Amino acid sequence: MRKEDCFYLGKVVSKYSFKGEVLIKLDTDEPDIYENMESVLVSLGNNLVPFFIDRCRLHKSNLLRIDFEEVKDEPTADKLIGSELYLPLTMLPPLTGNKFYYHEVIGFTILDEVHGDIGVVESVNDNASQDLFEVKKGDKELFIPINDDIINKVDRENKTIHVKAPEGLVELYLG
Repeated sequence: MRKEDCFYLGKVVSKYSFKGEVLIKLDTDEPDIYENMESVLVSLGNNLVPFFIDRCRLHKSNLLRIDFEEVKDEPTADKLIGSELYLPLTMLPPLTGNKFYYHEVIGFTILDEVHGDIGVVESVNDNASQDLFEVKKGDKELFIPINDDIINKVDRENKTIHVKAPEGLVELYLG
């Protein structure tokens, strides 16, 4: 399976026990829906390798404690530390209304209530303190904050996101 067909679930951050259990820092708002998984894809080198799970349970708030079938000692667990975990996109629960997954809105047109069509979502930058839509309009790039006060409507059928950009923001980029 290719990474493009998967979503990032989290990262192995440490060992939990001498029996090879590991702790995963999850990248999700709903950690409990991943509590009873049967398998995950672990990024090793350039490959996604399926790992089957004997036992999987929440540990504290956003950590998942996993006992893999193939990992039963500390040296094997050590090799997984820092590895990223993925699941197929088909396992994502569908979102409705104004909630969306970042990967699903790539290519959507941003419609501002004052300026109309201000461009197409090229990507989402989630590395800053504020997540941003990276929008392209011709040869210009705009950065629109992702937040409930700005997003009025996500229209999946027409692939558009209706926003009320902060005053002066669109002029700053396109003016």
